Amino acid sequence: MKKTLLGAVAALGVMVTSAMAQVTLTPANPQPSGLKQGLGVTYAYPVDIKTLAQAKNALASAPERGTPLTGLTYPDRGALANALTSKQKTSVAAAINGYIRFDEAGVYSLKFYTNDGLDMRIGGQRVGYETDRTPCSSTGNKKVTVPQAGWYQLTGLWFQRLSTSCLEMEWTTPSGQKGAVPNSAFGYK
Repeated sequence: MKKTLLGAVAALGVMVTSAMAQVTLTPANPQPSGLKQGLGVTYAYPVDIKTLAQAKNALASAPERGTPLTGLTYPDRGALANALTSKQKTSVAAAINGYIRFDEAGVYSLKFYTNDGLDMRIGGQRVGYETDRTPCSSTGNKKVTVPQAGWYQLTGLWFQRLSTSCLEMEWTTPSGQKGAVPNSAFGYK
């Protein structure tokens, strides 16, 4: 029994360490040019949605191009507001794509707030993840190494089920600037 308990504690420690491990992002190659400011988004409106897998399936079967996002600053605006730039308040799935520009190389701390599920990836690495339905809450800090200044591909899968919605991104830059990532840091084709 003692051996099993120690094994379980060790396994949990490995899972927590790997979840918090710093990752290195890969810059877009080639570097894009002529980008429009913001992020591209495609929506789907399933009858009900509870998981990222359901969001992915809905987007595969009934995608609708949406009004581009201005960035990733969509705080909770109450139950009467539409989710992101979609045409609905509830039962919304979104596929987000484009690029984010890092102006300096070094280690960044990234944090996302979401309601509900999110799978956000930058430069080939998962940087924000939430599988459950949740009120607007943080996915936690993720340390990432940016090897060079420039554009990095960004993709996200997001869903909102009931009530209110949010999707926000904050960073701490290598030079110590903290706060919401400015809309000017995002671009799409």
